[in-house]
Amino acid sequence: MRLDGRTLSLADVNAVARDGRRVAIDVRALRRIARAQVWVGRMMSSRRQAVYGVNTGFGVFSEVRLDSSQAEQLSRNLLLSHAVGVVEPLSQEVVRAAMLVRANALCVGHSGVRPVVVETLVAMLNRGVIPFLPSQGSLGSSGDLAPLAHLALTFTRHPHEGEDDSGQAWYGGELLSGREAMHRAGLTRIVLGAKEGLALTNGASVTAGMAALTVADALRVLEASVVGLALTAEALLGARGAFDARLHRARRHEGQMRIATMVTQLLRGSGWLDLTGRVQDAYSIRCAPQVLGAALEAVEHVSDIVAREINAATDNPLLFDGEAVSGGNFHGANLGLSQDYLGIAVAHIAGISERRAFRLLSGVPGDDLPPMLTRTAQDAGLNSGLMMLQYTAASLVLENQTLAHPDSVHSLPTSAGQEDFNANATTAARHARQITHNAAVVVAAELIIACQALDLHRVQRGALAMGAGTRKVYSLVRAKVPFVEKDQRLDGMLSQVARGVLAGEFSVPIPDAG
Repeated sequence: MRLDGRTLSLADVNAVARDGRRVAIDVRALRRIARAQVWVGRMMSSRRQAVYGVNTGFGVFSEVRLDSSQAEQLSRNLLLSHAVGVVEPLSQEVVRAAMLVRANALCVGHSGVRPVVVETLVAMLNRGVIPFLPSQGSLGSSGDLAPLAHLALTFTRHPHEGEDDSGQAWYGGELLSGREAMHRAGLTRIVLGAKEGLALTNGASVTAGMAALTVADALRVLEASVVGLALTAEALLGARGAFDARLHRARRHEGQMRIATMVTQLLRGSGWLDLTGRVQDAYSIRCAPQVLGAALEAVEHVSDIVAREINAATDNPLLFDGEAVSGGNFHGANLGLSQDYLGIAVAHIAGISERRAFRLLSGVPGDDLPPMLTRTAQDAGLNSGLMMLQYTAASLVLENQTLAHPDSVHSLPTSAGQEDFNANATTAARHARQITHNAAVVVAAELIIACQALDLHRVQRGALAMGAGTRKVYSLVRAKVPFVEKDQRLDGMLSQVARGVLAGEFSVPIPDAG
């Protein structure tokens, strides 16, 4: 794929970050990059014009004028002083996503870096040099300053003192110094020039890259949860009327209509519905199109915001026709708000899924299922059945309820008040990612429990036809998790199905609007 600063898609980010797709730079983007770099050179030669981060200090020091001879040292000092991230590293796929997004932002052509800066980032992606980026320490406002400084230290060197061991990166499965990782990959570390340190660190590219991956994961979790809903509707001998298209058209919400249509398609031909004469089911089934439809609209809204962000010029100042314009495109408000929204939506997906799992295990009269889905009622007591799957799901739902409290409403000033309203976007993105991975486990638990319930029904009622879609997913689950005859370890099975949820193995595409 070719980076041009304009057409990077969420699918592209996932393909590069997770599947290792190779990257090239569009020749037109290289021309734009080189043109803006010429403008920086002219600004450096002007003694009259103060340009933030080019011939001034940063943040509270923006009024301090610097000589052009100090440009390289200024960029180096920025990286050294800002690389203050802490705690465990971000996953390698998140780092690759961040590198791709940062490179694409520079390809827009308003940043003033040399082409070699972007070419080096792309070469690192293609050759598997993955910087070590601590996961905490970014506010997502003046960009992801701390993690991006760690990233830039990996492939840059001191302008006067030569090579050093600053930065760390994985290469070939080993965590090495930046110098050694680049050397083994056959890449040359570069000395940054005027504005280049600022251009590499300004912009919430780590947050945006993480968000791009999380949006993809959230959609897969949602798709699998709709499948889980259909399986559970069969396992609880549910009422088909809750998915009637006329009902949902009357509410007028596209997401709700699309979820109901998907459930109807999955259940087409099923003989397990409307067997009890029950007029209506519990909310977790009857109202699931309403809940999951709202979540679908949230995920798609967030997807649109992130898609714009990964094609944005986000550093400061930006260069237009030789003029430097100072502003705040680095501020992560859009990402912070959207990641909070995504986390809340996915918390709902997990929450309603856990309620269905609870119902399946509870032995409610009329559902005709033994408590905890033991093989027979006589086994209960000696065997605990699938009881603990719901415990784990409940624990993760409770954790999600805490994580889903919005981060973007919280702000503390930094840089002596110069940066007085911060986005807290990176924390919002980290929490949305954790919520989504927790939700994958919850949905996996429902899939396993629903399949166990359907097998127990077959013993009592015979092999009634399953829906055209649910039958296929049932077979996929059973390929990983056999019927549980007696108590055994379930953690490995649960993790395996959860990985399948995130990989899209249980996804059925949700119909498009209209």
